[in-house]
Amino acid sequence: MIVSEKISRNFTIFAEKECAGSSRLYECLSYEIAKDDAILELSSHIPQDQPKPNLLFASVQYLLNNSNSVELRTYYPSFVSNAKNPEEAFPHFKAFCLEHWDSLISLFQTKLVQTNEVRRCAYLYPIFTEIFAKHNKPLTLIEIGTSAGLQLGLDQYAYQYNEGNLIGKIESSVLIESTNKGKALPESIKTPPIISKRVGIDLHTNNVKNADDVAWLNALIWPEHTDRRKLFNAATNVIQNLEIELIDGNAVELLEDIVKQVNKDSIICVFHTHVANQIPLVQKEQLVKNLQTISTEREIYHIYNNLFDADLHRDYFYKEICDEHIFERPDGHARWFVWG
Repeated sequence: MIVSEKISRNFTIFAEKECAGSSRLYECLSYEIAKDDAILELSSHIPQDQPKPNLLFASVQYLLNNSNSVELRTYYPSFVSNAKNPEEAFPHFKAFCLEHWDSLISLFQTKLVQTNEVRRCAYLYPIFTEIFAKHNKPLTLIEIGTSAGLQLGLDQYAYQYNEGNLIGKIESSVLIESTNKGKALPESIKTPPIISKRVGIDLHTNNVKNADDVAWLNALIWPEHTDRRKLFNAATNVIQNLEIELIDGNAVELLEDIVKQVNKDSIICVFHTHVANQIPLVQKEQLVKNLQTISTEREIYHIYNNLFDADLHRDYFYKEICDEHIFERPDGHARWFVWG
C-alpha cells in the first residue's frame, strides 16, 4: 500500500509540474492513473532508478506505433491529425495496458528514459562558443547520458534566438529556436566552435542507424510535441554523418580513462542535461571528485544541471583554479532559458 501511494503521488506531481500546459493527454492520464490500482500495480514493475510516468507513457506509445487498429491511437496527436478528447482516453489506455501487461513489463526491464532533447543545444551552444573563444583551442565534447548523441552535433545546427537572425551553421537542416529571457547572448555565438572529438557515454547508447532505437526515442517524445519530433528526426540525419564515439558503460567509472586519450591541445568539456537526477548521490559526488582529479593535469569544463540542484552550471577546473558560473533553471525542453 505504501509503495502504491508513493507511485500515485508520483503521477499526480507529474501531471501538475510536468504535463500542465505541455501535454493535455499525459496530464489527464496521469491524474487517472494516480487513482487506479491496476495501473499503479503495473507501474510498480518499473525500476526504481527510472522515472515511472515517462517510462510507462513511452512504452505504451512505442507499442501503439505498431498497433494501427487500436482505439487508443485516436487520442494521440502523434498518430492522428484530429485527436479525440484526452479527458476520455483513460478507459482505452487502461484496457491497452491490461492487454499488453507482459509486453510492457518487458519494456520496463529493457528500455531506459533517454530523451534526446535537441533543443537543449539552444543554451549549450552559447556556452561552448564562449569556451572556444576564450581558449582558441578545439573542444573535446564528452556527454554523459548521451542516448544517441544528438547534442554532440550542436555545432552542426542553425539557431534563432528571440526571432532574431540565424546563427551557427545557418544552412543546416536543423533549426533550433528558443527564447532567451536573460541578458544579451555573447558575441561568441557568431562563430561556431571547432570540435575535434565527440564522445557519448550511456548505460545503453542508441544508434540512429538502428530503426528500433529510433522508434524508441520517438516514443519518448510526448504526443503533442510535433516540433520536438521534427527536430529529432532532422537531427538524426545530421548525426549519421558525424564521427561520434558512443560508449556503453558507467560514465563515472570510465571518465578518467577516456580523458587520457584526448589530445593535449584540446579543451575538455564534460556535459550532461537532465540526466543526473537518475545518478545515485554517491556517484554524483564521485563524478565531481574525478573531475577535480583530472583538473590537476588538464583544463576541464563541466556543464550540467540536475546534479545537486535544478540550475544550469558551467564549472571550470584547472589545478588550483575553480571558476563556477550558475544560470537560472532553463525550461525542461529548452523552449526558453535565462542567460546571465
